[in-house]
Amino acid sequence: MTQATSVSIAEFGDASVMQLSSHALPAPGKGEAQIRQTAIGFNFIDIYQRQGAYPLPLPTGLGHEAAGVVEAVGPGVDAFRPGDRVAYMNAGVGAYASARNVPASKLVRLPDGVSDEMAAAVLFKGMTAQYLLRKTHRVQPGDVVLVHAAAGGVGQILCRWAKALGAFVVGTAGSAEKCEQARAAGCDVAIDYRQPDWVATLLDRLDGRKARVVYDSVGRDTFLHSLDCAAPFGLVVLYGAASGPAPEISPELLNKKGCLFLTRPSVFPHNADPAVFRANAAELFEAIASGAVRAEIGARYPLADIVRAHEDAQARRSTGAILLLP
Repeated sequence: MTQATSVSIAEFGDASVMQLSSHALPAPGKGEAQIRQTAIGFNFIDIYQRQGAYPLPLPTGLGHEAAGVVEAVGPGVDAFRPGDRVAYMNAGVGAYASARNVPASKLVRLPDGVSDEMAAAVLFKGMTAQYLLRKTHRVQPGDVVLVHAAAGGVGQILCRWAKALGAFVVGTAGSAEKCEQARAAGCDVAIDYRQPDWVATLLDRLDGRKARVVYDSVGRDTFLHSLDCAAPFGLVVLYGAASGPAPEISPELLNKKGCLFLTRPSVFPHNADPAVFRANAAELFEAIASGAVRAEIGARYPLADIVRAHEDAQARRSTGAILLLP
């Protein structure tokens, strides 16, 4: 049996509840592939699940995406073979590991032009950007697009990709330094949403124009302001809650703010079907090849430093993508 190292939690709480342990990994079962992981992606949903905001059955592993090499395949697997470079982002929690067995249906083969680190840094975030930009609202040239947390991992991908699609991209971030990073990621305008009256400042910069679509992953601190930034008949897309859950509103408020549309989508339903997942991934890989999508890797942590990685992410001490290295 293969020896593997993995992270698990037996209770919800702060970063200290995560424990690292070694264990024997059995041979892959029917329909499974055993992956030697070379790079593991970090996402804010990992923090929410560790805290219990999005509770999982305990005990549980953490992490949703990784890249690596197929070491062995189980019965019935003929789409992959040992030596294939692969990645996944929806194979169940447990990606915080040096090796694991995953359903082969959840894997996508990596093209030569996408490195393991880029795949682990981009796949979950890039697939999030893919459905947001191409499915939830199909961004068109000339659209005014507002991206909150534009200096973050998903935010930077959204900004670059939206700009490549011809949008006028407006970003918000939590400091002057992060606004500079947002502008470097393609924002035409970047505003610090921690400043008072930032909405008025933003609309003044835009000569009163508002956004056709607002992408809000911040939640509590920005959501009501997002409604003020959307154009009449515009769409507000709430897809995260970095500052906490968004406040509940009366549907009548959407009418008052301009007959707005509001949605709360998720990456997993958009990629539940293996064929759809691979088609969506192919669109993402094409965007990477064109230069429209790339990840700025802000930090790399050994898997053994998982507690520090979570603490730094939660304290906003890093920007861009975070990688965990087995």
